[in-house]
Amino acid sequence: MFIELIVENFRSIKSKQIFSLAKAKSMELVENSFLPAAPGASPLLKSAAIYGANAAGKSNFILALGAMNSIVVNSAKETQRGDKLAVVPFRLCESSTAQPTEFEVVFIAQGIKYQYGFALTAQKITEEWLYAYPNGKPQRWFIRAFDKSRNDYVWDFGSFFSGKKQLWKESTRSNALFLSTAVMLNSEQLKPVYDWFSDTLKVVAIGGWSAEYTAELCRDNKGKADVLKFLKSADLDIEDIKLGDADIIDLKTVHKTAAGNHVLFDLEDESDGTQKLFTFAGPWIDSLQNGKVLFIDELHDSLHPNMVKFLVNLFHNPKTNPNNAQLIFTTHETSILDQNVFRRDQVWFCDKAQDQSTSLYPLTDFSPRKGVENLEKAYLSGRYGALPLISTLEYIGE
Repeated sequence: MFIELIVENFRSIKSKQIFSLAKAKSMELVENSFLPAAPGASPLLKSAAIYGANAAGKSNFILALGAMNSIVVNSAKETQRGDKLAVVPFRLCESSTAQPTEFEVVFIAQGIKYQYGFALTAQKITEEWLYAYPNGKPQRWFIRAFDKSRNDYVWDFGSFFSGKKQLWKESTRSNALFLSTAVMLNSEQLKPVYDWFSDTLKVVAIGGWSAEYTAELCRDNKGKADVLKFLKSADLDIEDIKLGDADIIDLKTVHKTAAGNHVLFDLEDESDGTQKLFTFAGPWIDSLQNGKVLFIDELHDSLHPNMVKFLVNLFHNPKTNPNNAQLIFTTHETSILDQNVFRRDQVWFCDKAQDQSTSLYPLTDFSPRKGVENLEKAYLSGRYGALPLISTLEYIGE
């Protein structure tokens, strides 16, 4: 379960920006929130939408968590000594380019709250830290910080952290994470943290998934039944799905003629919206059934507004989301910017500052009136900012 993300000095994000799914005190749309089963936990939201102009930096929040996730999962097993890390600082300020990028995420895994983060340049990890809250109170498990004067790392292991600390410490390269290295060397205590990144967190860029995941799900009778139910709920007239052999996915959608005969189509012959919903079906079903966390860029792409609302409401409905999966997405689709769909604390905005850096802020900063204010109208009129500043183009050519 996701609680909070902090990003600093990454692409268009210059100063520290905080994004949170912590629920506010208001009691509107109670089905859109839940109380995690963890000691000392506070209520969380099931979804959030991020709005903003093109080039304001919405996608960079998705990319930031994607970069963090990739470094956690891959730095110890794929990165070699001397390899550069895939991180880009804010480049429109000379002082920022020389400073590390920083990521931190707060989440719940296997009933325990964790606070994990690291700072890095393209050359090395400069800091790394992990706190756990197994009893609702913080426990420092480890801190690692590069000391320039010593040209080496300073380590601090808490008394609650156990295992082969010296071996893991000595095995950790400067361009790899201690967390990842220790798990690769069989740290059972850190495995739930690593597994949250590798298994629970799913970060998806523009374009979404390929069709392969959904297709593989359809090889199982129950899986195919779930996919067909999902597609029919989205008003797609697909009667069946046919697959090729086990090695090559030769996927056909089956439609019924007016006479009741079946006609097979290649997935590529379907509309862009149908193709996208098919690729969403498998991951959506998996996430809802297993309580995963989805971060998706441009959810509305190729989809009708009602389809976007359909996908979001699957996360809000306790019947379709029994394990409290969470959905965070960027979008330009304003028809769902509605107090009948979202609580006021579920809406965020991205805007660009004078220095071209990204600013992220919640709708609640504007104290919109509960159940009264038309959020879509107010946003499009400029009340909340995060809109493109378009000027009149008077003439093109000579």
